[in-house]
Amino acid sequence: MMTKKTTEKQRLRAPSKRSLASRSRILDAAETVFARDGFEGAKVRDIAALAEVPLGLVNHHGGSKEALFREVVERRAEELARLRLEALAQAKGQGALDLTAILGCFFRPYLAKAAGSDPQWLAYARLVAMVSADPAWADISTDLFDPTAQRFMDEICALHPKVSRAVVAEGFVYSVAALLAFLTSEWRIAALASQSDAQGSVEGLVAFCAAGCAARIAQAET
Repeated sequence: MMTKKTTEKQRLRAPSKRSLASRSRILDAAETVFARDGFEGAKVRDIAALAEVPLGLVNHHGGSKEALFREVVERRAEELARLRLEALAQAKGQGALDLTAILGCFFRPYLAKAAGSDPQWLAYARLVAMVSADPAWADISTDLFDPTAQRFMDEICALHPKVSRAVVAEGFVYSVAALLAFLTSEWRIAALASQSDAQGSVEGLVAFCAAGCAARIAQAET
């Protein structure tokens, strides 16, 4: 049974609104600095300056730089996984799935966030690209991204039961790389097209990746 004294202690330990606000600013600042400078190039003092907090407060809330990086990546991963799985469940409820529908359910929740008013989601895309490209962060991918990726791969494997999971994984990884390129290098489309208003489309991205996956699967089936 909780005593009045215990309740008072728990109340005292609860983070204040000011503390929560500081923590949120630190994580946003860390996300921006890591995305801009990379893990090695990022400096804790730059994070503190951007968050407008004392340097010691970054260490207090985030711990080591590596721990802070992981927390920054982790805080959006759960929401993104939930949105993707909800989209997949909704699509399955409407009928049989094909490659285009499966990849669309994986891509669109992320693209909707990155295209919104919160610039932090675009910075987050750069962090995911870093994690995906560097085996040093394999534990982050394994813990935060792989369970959802495996669920989507299950759906693709169900469409093509005679194809090895390795082939499906190959196509899926290439597709995720295209998604990250879409989010972080879209300006290149305008540059190469010599048209300032040229931009990629979600439909184009999904169609490109679905066709690529289908071609690789067809090659393996022959």
